[in-house]
Amino acid sequence: MASVAKVVAVRDSKNPVGPALVFAPAAFAAFVNTVKAGRLDLS
Repeated sequence: MASVAKVVAVRDSKNPVGPALVFAPAAFAAFVNTVKAGRLDLS
């Protein structure tokens, strides 16, 4: 994950030359907060 020019880029660390998903910071923060709150079934 990296903060790059007002976006958050996420990639697979095992494939550093592969594609990245790009999110607005607020959208990524909302996702992280949702995961931290346990509101997603990640099993």
